[in-house]
Amino acid sequence: MAAVAVHAAPVHRNGAELEAISDAVDTVNILKDGPSFDTESHFDADKDKSAFRQYEDACDRVKSFYAEQHAKQTVAHNVAARERFYSPTRQRAEMSIWEAMEKLNTLIDDSDPDTELSQIHHLLQSAEAIRRDGKPRWMQLTGLIHDLGKLMLFFDDCCEGQWDVVGDTFPVGCRFDERCIYPDTFAANPDSRHDVYSTRYGIYAPGCGMDKLMMSWGHDEYLYHVVKDQSMLPREALAMIRFHSFYPWHKEGAYREFMADGDEVLLNAVKAFNPYDLYSKSDDVPNVEELKPYYLELIDEFFPQKVIKW
Repeated sequence: MAAVAVHAAPVHRNGAELEAISDAVDTVNILKDGPSFDTESHFDADKDKSAFRQYEDACDRVKSFYAEQHAKQTVAHNVAARERFYSPTRQRAEMSIWEAMEKLNTLIDDSDPDTELSQIHHLLQSAEAIRRDGKPRWMQLTGLIHDLGKLMLFFDDCCEGQWDVVGDTFPVGCRFDERCIYPDTFAANPDSRHDVYSTRYGIYAPGCGMDKLMMSWGHDEYLYHVVKDQSMLPREALAMIRFHSFYPWHKEGAYREFMADGDEVLLNAVKAFNPYDLYSKSDDVPNVEELKPYYLELIDEFFPQKVIKW
């Protein structure tokens, strides 16, 4: 797989602006899912999911975001992003999971009227909803850390803009599926006209396995690469982290031709996790200091080395 990568300087954006885009993207996903999506959860059984923000208010912003994302998420960009991530010359920040949560919290601008909760509150809401439903401890921790990939905004050579941090994800190197959101906007992506990348299977083989796909670069993929070799989280948790924004797969049924034996378990895990990400945002604001001792113990259980290289 040969690709020419252009290394552009990172463009770090305002955290509140990023969160507004992220929330608007979530709005689309909430409305696409509908009331039947939460079959694996109980905490949200009485929630009116149609009341989660207003689709029309976010629509133009979401369309503009995806037009940029779909045009720029090429194979060349993704190869370059991974080369930069694993480069031996990259200075990787080192901090604990809780320190990372506190650092991510600084992305929020309290004066921004569109931002109601901090990052740490959303993470705790997700984790607490999973905990209330009696799900295993590793899944609670997954809820706690699933958005920590947004830390890439703080680090040089990890992202170039909002378009490679948040949003629905999809594989690159094969035909962009019509079940992706706003599929027409992929026409601006040069890979859509590539002799190989534009074909159904592209650089892959049918049944190759979901772990063989090069997913579009963003906070999901970044965190997956950070924790897969530095935690004791099970395969299902890694799938929840890596694929929780892969709506074309876990919601729309796309890209199933690449699944191998065992991938159905991962798909079910991602489906079970998704409501805790989307629908926990309306829960009460958690008391951080009250919950901190419980989650510090949980973190130590699955991250025994304490300090993580980001």
